[in-house]
Amino acid sequence: MELNRYIDHTILGPDANKAVVVNTIEEAKKYGFASVCLNPYWVSMAAEMLAGTDVKVCTVIGFPLGATTAKAKAFEAKEAVENGAEEVDMVLNIGALKDGDHEAVLKDMRGVKEAVGHVVVKVILETCLLTDDEKRAACALAKEAGLDFVKTSTGFSEAGATVEDVRLMREAVGESMGVKASGGIRDRKSALAMIEAGASRIGASKSVAIVEEA
Repeated sequence: MELNRYIDHTILGPDANKAVVVNTIEEAKKYGFASVCLNPYWVSMAAEMLAGTDVKVCTVIGFPLGATTAKAKAFEAKEAVENGAEEVDMVLNIGALKDGDHEAVLKDMRGVKEAVGHVVVKVILETCLLTDDEKRAACALAKEAGLDFVKTSTGFSEAGATVEDVRLMREAVGESMGVKASGGIRDRKSALAMIEAGASRIGASKSVAIVEEA
């Protein structure tokens, strides 16, 4: 298994300066990760540094709370793609989902997907804040909206990915969508457990340690 090709090498800390971000991008190139996932401010630089490589530029939208407006998320996503993003990880409108306002959630997701066209869109559910029924509902809405992945966590809330949540999400979306496990995955054993449960992508900041264990 080429574990490196499952990994979105992640640098999302608010205090990450240029030197830290450049180093993360260089690591992504060196280890051949699936993507480097960083805040929108760094997308243009990442796109320039990764030109001609197989490493994609991934960014986050409505991060980390998901509580911005649908219009703002769509604009943010469109700008990110114009700057070179090839994948976008948007945060679910968690409050709207909890209210049972599925139309608002669907509008939120569709707005981003329509804004970016063919670009891969992942929606972050923040599973630690949801009931199992809410997770299933979010997965169904993501599928209806035509998104490409459902993702467990931002890594900025109460907890990260669990094997149980990844399994639930895989069962909910079937084989037609990707499942990204993210948040708290720090070693090879955890990464492989997520993949075995149904994850097709891993989000991690400890990516180098994970692949060097192999």
